[in-house]
Amino acid sequence: MLSKLENDSDTGTRELRQQYLSPSEVDCAIQKVIDAQLDNAPLRVLDTTTGLLCDREAQILTFKSSIEYMELLSSTITHRDIQIKHVEEVVMTYFQYVMLSHRWEGKEPLLQDIQDQVIYKLDPVGGIKKLQSFCETARDLGYRWAWSDTCCIDKNIDVELQASVKSMFVWYHHSALTVVYLSDVPPLSKSGALAKSVWNTRGWTVQEFLAPKVILFYQKDWTLYLDPRARNHKDSVAIMQELEDATGIDQQAVVAFHPGMRDAREKLQWASTRITTLQEDIAYSLFGIFGVRLHVDYTEKKQNALGRLLQEIIAQSGDITALDWVGKSSEFNSCLPADITSYKTPPCKLSSLSEDEIQSSVFSLRGVVALQSASELYQKLDSLSAPRFAHRRLHLPCIVFPVTEAKRQPGHDKDTYTYELKSDGLRNLQITTEDKFTSFSPAKPPPVWQKILLVHPWSRHLLGLHDPAYDTQSVDNWSVSESSLHDSLPAQTRPDYLDSHSGALRLIVRLGQPFSAFLLARQRDGEFKRIASNCNIIAQVKDMTSISYLMDIRILEIL
Repeated sequence: MLSKLENDSDTGTRELRQQYLSPSEVDCAIQKVIDAQLDNAPLRVLDTTTGLLCDREAQILTFKSSIEYMELLSSTITHRDIQIKHVEEVVMTYFQYVMLSHRWEGKEPLLQDIQDQVIYKLDPVGGIKKLQSFCETARDLGYRWAWSDTCCIDKNIDVELQASVKSMFVWYHHSALTVVYLSDVPPLSKSGALAKSVWNTRGWTVQEFLAPKVILFYQKDWTLYLDPRARNHKDSVAIMQELEDATGIDQQAVVAFHPGMRDAREKLQWASTRITTLQEDIAYSLFGIFGVRLHVDYTEKKQNALGRLLQEIIAQSGDITALDWVGKSSEFNSCLPADITSYKTPPCKLSSLSEDEIQSSVFSLRGVVALQSASELYQKLDSLSAPRFAHRRLHLPCIVFPVTEAKRQPGHDKDTYTYELKSDGLRNLQITTEDKFTSFSPAKPPPVWQKILLVHPWSRHLLGLHDPAYDTQSVDNWSVSESSLHDSLPAQTRPDYLDSHSGALRLIVRLGQPFSAFLLARQRDGEFKRIASNCNIIAQVKDMTSISYLMDIRILEIL
């Protein structure tokens, strides 16, 4: 019929044909919609109706034998635009899936244990019973497809394992529902039971409650936690407050989380108390939270995995707050911590001046500070590039204060040493470290090659300019595609006052405030290593009018 209309000599008839879609055109249109829908969906899912594990091909075949598909394909379709929208709605509804968030316990069923098996017919013990209950819960809520990390990934296929780890945040975000199973929360529990659950201590569960739009918490007997009529626990103020109290993550962030580099130090603190069965997973579980896609290698060990993640955070964002930690240095790079637990200590918070105080200080500096020198300092710092990594070496822009005297203090425990440090231009300070080095002074200098430096890591916010570390990325546009992995960087905004000498004087005022310093030791080859401290090193210039002490600006290469 349509071919006759298409070949008709009458123009009006041919135009009429364009208002219709043939079955083959419908099939092609449906396939495109399916491909788009599954682009951000798991590679394998459980069919809650049949109890069988399906890959994508099996999912599509199931759909194409369904009533929904037959109804779409059964007749010639009119009103092209309206009907394509209808196709999208049908496909989206059919392929909706539910994700499981839980903690592994005992023997969990792996892919090989359930492949080609009807899970409802398996012996309901241990992890199998949990899997059956999860699928039944998803089915009863009207969802055909369900996913569990225990059995829906073939961990023997490296390509599939890589794709799954890198895409998991996206899968949780695009799920119709995420079911959180709290096996240690008994039925009829009161408020507070969620906060005490071991589920809250696991590394992977952070992204599993941040990413989804809809989430439901289930108790040990698979009844809903607190509110049996709840449709989305992210709408529950009481439960979100309990989750905030348990995790330290603001409930607004839990409800509407955006992946990306913003507030990197805070996100690292969220993970600092979490544990994972495999040591590398403490880093891999954060890939989605930061919106990065890195190689997964379960033989690389924890320090290397965490080092690669932190390196990527700094490289993409220029944010140096990830360098704000106390503890032991990593073998990956000495400016990075050996363990995520080094971020437990809250970031160093130093008091900041109010605008009135800055203006008052600027006024007091006029006529005291050489404006030409202040402007030169400003321009020199303004021209610095962002911190970057290359071959595991951190290239860090900083203001350098050479240590002129280091005196070890008497009395120390067997693991730490305390030193009093002096540097021209800085007030004297003490540091405590596990690294031992030889005391020195002007009268007893160290070897020629050896230098100890206190440095002020450079950050563009000191100029009063926009810091790209604070850019965000919309989670609604976030997918597994490579093009969406980098935060867009809006143009920097330069306040009007920075076009005059007052901008340079404001910089001097900021540089005169206490700052979190790094202690670096030069190695024989000329490169530097960070001397890790057991507490934040807070330094301050003696006199902010002495600009000469602020002029030693370098980009140091740190191993």
